[in-house]
Amino acid sequence: MSDRSDTVPARHASPFRINLDQQRKRAKDLLRALRDGDAEAQRRFRLHHPRAAQDDLLRLSEAQFVIARELGLPSWPKLKAHVEAMDRSWQRITQGEPAPDRDSATLHIRCGSDIGAALVEAGFTGDFLEYSDPFCQGPVTAAPGWLEQRVDFLTDAYGQGAGMTRETIAAKLAREEDGLASAAARYGRVVLWFEHDSYDQLILARCLSAFAEAPPRCLELISPAGYPGGTRFIGLGQLPPEALRLLWAERVPVSDCALRAGQAVWDALRAPDPRALAGIASTGTAALPQLGRAVRRHCQELPGTRDGLGLTQRLILQLVAEAPRRAGEVYSRLMMEREPLPWMTDLMFHDTVEAMRRAAEPVFSGSFEETEDRQWPQERLTATPLGRAVLAGEVDWMALRPPPRWVGGVFIPDAAPCWRWDEAMVAVTKA
Repeated sequence: MSDRSDTVPARHASPFRINLDQQRKRAKDLLRALRDGDAEAQRRFRLHHPRAAQDDLLRLSEAQFVIARELGLPSWPKLKAHVEAMDRSWQRITQGEPAPDRDSATLHIRCGSDIGAALVEAGFTGDFLEYSDPFCQGPVTAAPGWLEQRVDFLTDAYGQGAGMTRETIAAKLAREEDGLASAAARYGRVVLWFEHDSYDQLILARCLSAFAEAPPRCLELISPAGYPGGTRFIGLGQLPPEALRLLWAERVPVSDCALRAGQAVWDALRAPDPRALAGIASTGTAALPQLGRAVRRHCQELPGTRDGLGLTQRLILQLVAEAPRRAGEVYSRLMMEREPLPWMTDLMFHDTVEAMRRAAEPVFSGSFEETEDRQWPQERLTATPLGRAVLAGEVDWMALRPPPRWVGGVFIPDAAPCWRWDEAMVAVTKA
């Protein structure tokens, strides 16, 4: 990581920088709307308050409670305490307090570059390793040439969109593997920064598997499932530097049980038979609860027993069936409203949509206005009658010969039989 600048950073507005005065005003506005019988205000109250709204008994404290819950905190006092903690953390940054990681040679590992600059701004001085191969998509096998297989997949799926050649992708993956392999010997402390979704947690499993035989002297994990703010928490890259500094204080040691859980998930992920992975999805991972939940979400990408769709395909088709929508809006709604564990980048979404187009018969159509920029986010997608029949379970998606794909080590051919996910049973079957 680069040395810290002497320039005091500006504190720009962020959904995760909560202004307490603004929230007090929002609470007063909510109380006023409740007393006026506003339907939307009543809906918000019902969603977050344990009792029904009674106009004659409503107090400001109850509106404040609802506001706190909307922001992801259990109460108004907890909201105030969080805002004060964020302010203190920011003061430590602007006053140039010593680096939080100064006591040991530290490597920060993250599945992307999104927090690299913010860590520097927060005052951290350790080194940074980006390990970002998205094992949530494409083949992840136990074959000796698995890394070359990953290079081929990433080049075909994302190379052009990311502006990367096969050579640059191969070099990137090699750097990541080398950095992971040498981390324990080079650093006194390794800190893993991974949130709760399958993108992050499957890479976390890879890292834990790599460290299982010879862990660093100090191996720690920062893995939030959420963060208080005015928008949905999707990932650490959304957070301002003072939030990262607060999360640093909440890091936990990685136990032997956690290392074994990561190794078990990594082994099961690469297997051609998904039954072991489904078993983990069913029982969970006690040492790393978020890992088990992410494994279940990953299993949901297998064709469903009812309609043959993976969950991402199903959610996309549902959004398009509700109303014709631009592809960019579909992606936004998918991430902010529908996806239970948001994990997709826009390139992943676009690749999924394009793959769905390659079925033998279309489940949605696309069109552009004559005067529009013909970039993919502007394309208007409309469900076909066939698409609605697939959603209704009347037609099996696999009968439409979609292009072959991989879910970890499981190959999904272009027709049944194939491995399928049974959501009700939390299990897999072949049909």
